[in-house]
Amino acid sequence: MIQSRVHVSDLREHVGSTVTVCGWVNTLRLQRKMQFVIVRDSTGMVQVTHKRDDGPLEAQLEALTPESAVKITGRVVDAAQVKLGGLELVPESVEVLNLAATPLPIDEHTGIEHRLDWRFLDVRRRTATQLMFAVQTTLEQGMREYAYAQGATEMHTPKLMGTASESGAEVFKLGYFGRSAYLAQSPQFYKQMAISAGIEKVFEIGPVFRAEPSFTSRHATEFTGVDVELAWIDGVEDVMAFEEQMLAHAIAKVADTHGEAIREHFGVEITVPTTPFPRITMAEAHEILRKGGWDPEGIKEDLDPEGERSISAHIQEATGHEFVFITHYPVSIRPFYHMRPADDPSVTLSFDLLWKGLEVTTGAQREHRYDVLLKQAAEKGMSPEPLQDYLNAFRYGCPPHGGLGMGLGRVLMVLLGLESIREATFLFRGPNRLTP
Repeated sequence: MIQSRVHVSDLREHVGSTVTVCGWVNTLRLQRKMQFVIVRDSTGMVQVTHKRDDGPLEAQLEALTPESAVKITGRVVDAAQVKLGGLELVPESVEVLNLAATPLPIDEHTGIEHRLDWRFLDVRRRTATQLMFAVQTTLEQGMREYAYAQGATEMHTPKLMGTASESGAEVFKLGYFGRSAYLAQSPQFYKQMAISAGIEKVFEIGPVFRAEPSFTSRHATEFTGVDVELAWIDGVEDVMAFEEQMLAHAIAKVADTHGEAIREHFGVEITVPTTPFPRITMAEAHEILRKGGWDPEGIKEDLDPEGERSISAHIQEATGHEFVFITHYPVSIRPFYHMRPADDPSVTLSFDLLWKGLEVTTGAQREHRYDVLLKQAAEKGMSPEPLQDYLNAFRYGCPPHGGLGMGLGRVLMVLLGLESIREATFLFRGPNRLTP
């Protein structure tokens, strides 16, 4: 009778039975009288125990190498002395599905850059990294659940553009049938077109490209963006309320599904945030920081990473909250399509969301009036011609709207306490990395 595969985590239910386990050779201990092979699958590890008998099994086990893919059929035995779950597998047949070359190119002491060269092997050998991708899946599921419950429509916008989006900076240019095309640095213009098309709430989780020569722990040239756009809003507050509720729902789902495993593998306690999140204006943030001695050279209107960390620490101390919305960014550092309040045209109805000192989101109410958009683009020195397809969306009755763009990798970084976005990405892309 052909044995069907059993996952290691389910072996306890099969004590006394013969089962088949498929996985990788984690470690080998080949002693004079006994052979011990630790086999690992995606759910755990089991010890395969064989007494040497000069038979074919002995030879097969002796020839194994670490990380070989194997299929082992054997009897599940209660073995209290075995640290791995108090069970062992006594083999009856061993099939080597793919013998791993030796030596392995990485080990547990290898640095991150070299591990990224062998990312498939790195992920396979790290339970915590596999857990991270399970957490990412649950996080996205939670975000989608909330968006769907609010009646949002999931859209897929083009990543190839005929003109450089937004300011034209930080875009990748590529050949396109004898002319130039650009990789989208944001789905911004397209989700606004969807609003103008009468789709009241829009969201997208998809790739974003930034030709930014940044070598920090939080930048990537390709990352996954979570984008939302909402029509018929009363103000930017509606956008912030949507985001904080979406994040609270998604983080609660992660805590519920993976809280225990995250505690074990990352040493992090998942805190489900309460809503509303604190909000302070950029002017207030500057005032607080300057009182504390923050005065970076050349930064008069924005926050540098140190400023972001300091203001987050201040808010956490004052309110106990890990999140803070910084609002009303100056016009000079925001795009032309951000709306400006009538009573203070020097600022925008925009925000960044900081989580434990890291910016994870930028959002705003958009300017929906065609004549105002033209004026604001001209102020920024932008010609209306390349923007015409975008601007046309505002000529025929576009409603008030606003939205946000969130970096999924950054959210994962903070959630799991990771040091770099490289760790929060399957195959990282940066200025110096286009492989594997």
